[in-house]
Amino acid sequence: MSEEKEESLLCEILEAFPEGEADLKTYSPLALAFLGDAIYSTIIRTIVVLKGNRQAEKLHKETTKYVSAQGQAKIADAIQPYLSEEEAKIYRRGHNANPYHHAKNATYEEYRKATALEVLCAYLYLKHETKRFLALLKIGQDVLEEEQ
Repeated sequence: MSEEKEESLLCEILEAFPEGEADLKTYSPLALAFLGDAIYSTIIRTIVVLKGNRQAEKLHKETTKYVSAQGQAKIADAIQPYLSEEEAKIYRRGHNANPYHHAKNATYEEYRKATALEVLCAYLYLKHETKRFLALLKIGQDVLEEEQ
């Protein structure tokens, strides 16, 4: 797959809505987490659907393993050693953000790690570095699958 295709959605959004690109380092971690949550969920749902056509209930069940705060926290732990200095800084900003709430079925620390992963996802997406996030996600996914 070419770089052009990888960036096509973001490029098309920026072309259709040319409000300009702000300095990502000035965005609040929670604003990035808001976007990262949707991007991360879309990536995981795409991966699950591409594994084969199944009933929506089965797709949802498999997706939940990766989109839950617990699953995201495990992925976040797995990718820590692979983060660049810049990525680690962005991750820490997300981890240190003070969300207004946390998931019912997760510890506060799991929720903070999940938020940090979402911040990193949005940051790399907006920097046109989706391929890098997918490489990190693959590492995390491999760790999750080994545990099962």
